[in-house]
Amino acid sequence: MAKIQMTTPLVEMDGDEMTRIIWQMIKDVLICPYVDLKTEYYDLGLVHRNETDDKVTFDSAEATKKYGVAVKCATITPNAARMPEYNLKEMWKSPNGTIRAILDGTVFRTPIIVKGINPFIPTWTKPITIARHAYGDIYKNTELQVQTGAKAEILVTNPDGTTSKELIHDFSDGAGIVQGVHNTDKSISAFARTCFNYALDTKQDLWFATKDTISKKYDHHFKDIFADMFEAEYKEKFEAAGIEYFYTLIDDVVARVIRGQGGYIWACKNYDGDVMSDMVATAYGSLGMMSSVLVSPDGIYEYEAAHGTVQRHYYKHLKGERTSTNSVATIYAWSGALRKRGELDNIPELMEFADKLEAAVIKTIESGIMTGDLYTLSSLEDKKSVSTEEFLDAVKANI
Repeated sequence: MAKIQMTTPLVEMDGDEMTRIIWQMIKDVLICPYVDLKTEYYDLGLVHRNETDDKVTFDSAEATKKYGVAVKCATITPNAARMPEYNLKEMWKSPNGTIRAILDGTVFRTPIIVKGINPFIPTWTKPITIARHAYGDIYKNTELQVQTGAKAEILVTNPDGTTSKELIHDFSDGAGIVQGVHNTDKSISAFARTCFNYALDTKQDLWFATKDTISKKYDHHFKDIFADMFEAEYKEKFEAAGIEYFYTLIDDVVARVIRGQGGYIWACKNYDGDVMSDMVATAYGSLGMMSSVLVSPDGIYEYEAAHGTVQRHYYKHLKGERTSTNSVATIYAWSGALRKRGELDNIPELMEFADKLEAAVIKTIESGIMTGDLYTLSSLEDKKSVSTEEFLDAVKANI
């Protein structure tokens, strides 16, 4: 067959460890035989980030703003143990966090549902998409330890030089800790707009929840921005699309989620989204069966796998030992990016290929061929645990 032609490149962000190995396998086995792949390549592996003083991460984000669609491999966010292992100049920040901040994006994570891998919540028959605000709160916090007898206060200096001050706590009875967090109207508004637009694009209800009864200024401000924007810009659009925007308290929505069937977008503040995305992924089966896309309010998309770099399998791979690493989320990162590129460039063949690639993945698993992590979860009677390479070859056979 003639290869499908692309007109605009994808921004390709390579990564680390076992996912870096799988990245190249997916291109060689599942994409390049069928697509004349055009990418602008950036190596976000930890070695190259260290060599460039992390400039490559910033360059890749700027390229994503230029081309509109990126696909990213999983990357290492180094801890102290990684410093000597990779001879690092410093403990570089998370590439995901850097890219999210530059794109001002919201992360949408959706479980990939297949027959034989049943959610731990029996009522969940449809996927729940978690939309995580990716700015501020404790992820850009300021923290201090406080001595006995100290007094902690919030001080805001206004543009005219006047100040506003509020007592946090008087530590006269003993030492403690204090934490300051912030967010911005611009970022919250971008989060809200992206969630409303994504709900319209996917024709799904949108749920949002905070703890505004306790946090009467901070969380309530999130609630107000969402409500005002919905009433002014999206209410009629949602009614025309037959979908709903629903707000409630975070503890109430958790109870509703457990009792519900799924099939909606659950918008979460940064910390809530961090925790709930892992909870939802685990409850549906595996982080390896979770698609993830970062979407900016002006329509820029960065697709990635929701999991880490699979360090343990990488060390086995280096020893020449057999691995059985789940590549589904990384395949879906590629298929999502190719589909969006085809949509933006009006290349229906590329969109159709992305659909068929995902269908081949599902068919492979539902026929009983799967990697070891899914083998332990699957309720299929006739199933087989295969190696990393064997799974990709089976998917190719189904394409």
